[in-house]
Amino acid sequence: MRYISTRGHPDRLSFNDVLLAGLAPDGGLYVPEEYPQLSTKDLDDMRSWSYHQICYFISRRFIGKDIKPGDLHRIIERSYDPRLFGSTDITPIQPIARGFGLLKLSNGPTLAFKDIALQYLANLMDHVLQERDERLNILGATSGDTGSAAEEAVRGLERLRIFMLSPHGRMSEFQKMQMYRIHDPRVFNLVPDGNFDDCQAAVKLVNEDADFKEQYSIGAVNSINWARIMAQVVYYVYAYTRTVANDHDRLTVSVPSGNFGNALAAYVAGRMGIKIRVLVATNENDVLNDFFWNGLYRIRKGDEVVKTQSPSMDIASASNFERLMFDQVGRNSSHLVQLWQLLGKTGEFSWNMNHDRLGSIRFQSGTATDAEVRETIKHLFGTSRLVIDPHTAVALKVAWDQFDGNGLGPWLIAETAQPAKFSDAIEQAIGLQMPVPESCRRLIDVEDRVERITETDPHVIADEVKGFISMNT
Repeated sequence: MRYISTRGHPDRLSFNDVLLAGLAPDGGLYVPEEYPQLSTKDLDDMRSWSYHQICYFISRRFIGKDIKPGDLHRIIERSYDPRLFGSTDITPIQPIARGFGLLKLSNGPTLAFKDIALQYLANLMDHVLQERDERLNILGATSGDTGSAAEEAVRGLERLRIFMLSPHGRMSEFQKMQMYRIHDPRVFNLVPDGNFDDCQAAVKLVNEDADFKEQYSIGAVNSINWARIMAQVVYYVYAYTRTVANDHDRLTVSVPSGNFGNALAAYVAGRMGIKIRVLVATNENDVLNDFFWNGLYRIRKGDEVVKTQSPSMDIASASNFERLMFDQVGRNSSHLVQLWQLLGKTGEFSWNMNHDRLGSIRFQSGTATDAEVRETIKHLFGTSRLVIDPHTAVALKVAWDQFDGNGLGPWLIAETAQPAKFSDAIEQAIGLQMPVPESCRRLIDVEDRVERITETDPHVIADEVKGFISMNT
């Protein structure tokens, strides 16, 4: 298995190189040269396999010979210890209403779906770094849950140091507590003014400085890292084998979408052979919803990025969208670069989706306002006594709006996080205060450990970040 850049860089990298590289030298995202295929027999066999076995089977097809079989088994066992995730199922499915199930993705150590990929990613990185006798400085940006999940995953791994950017005042109090109160000499929280997209743009600018990236061994754990997508593909294949009984049915999954990484993983699972329909669910920051409804992809600017009760989805542009568009242009890098140059100049482009290139995948989309999110949380609690976080509620509202009762297979809602992480939104919706989970109470009286960057210009932020990394490496 070899990996190529969406923007045409001539290098063809192995999995281990892509794992540590993050962005390609030309600013593109790495993708496999081709998607490995799952046969009908593979899927039938997996219906009786454990999560660990399915993870190994899927991972092997993306990793190839880069990691020895015995080592990969041990990495998976360590990453998906039932003591970390609460059960051997890792991502169990809970019925929530007639025709609907909740794909439980928030049972990890930081109570968010990001744990599933990042526990695995950190252990993969640590293994490769040990084999190469190297160290890595991870640089990332977070709109909420990626930061705490990444920091928790790398904590204690001596070959990894992490520098995480998060937008000032744009996350829930619980999310900030989980991130800013980790007191570890290899964990650094950098907090610029502005929004998430300013942070993400600064990270890309640092990565585009090839000399700096090489000198300071810069890597990534955001969903720009292909290994993140690979890890998320696993739970969609797992969900398919647990809910779809025959080849005539199709899995429909509604995915809360900001940067598009989680929805892209569902798409990749479809390209590998499962029949799937992906509902791309957005909040008022509906960049993706606009695209899937009318073909217009337009970056939001400044105040157009609305601050909502589902802050992890408050984005101006979706960084993983580039991987989908690479397939849409027939994997023609020159065509993709032209589109992205147009996007850089005008802030938008129009595109008619070529469904012949989607195989068995179907995309639909929808959006939900904060008021609709609160009503969805309230309604579900009233009918089932189940509480969901506002991001998951966005996905449920979109699914309810589009449920057609056609009996062509199960409908699942991809859970984002435990509701305790967004207690203010839950209290507004149902009048209940969510208690701080036992595992997080130790953080209540701990002081924040952050470095403020009072800038909004991504270029200035990037320079500040480079200076901070150079002083702390």
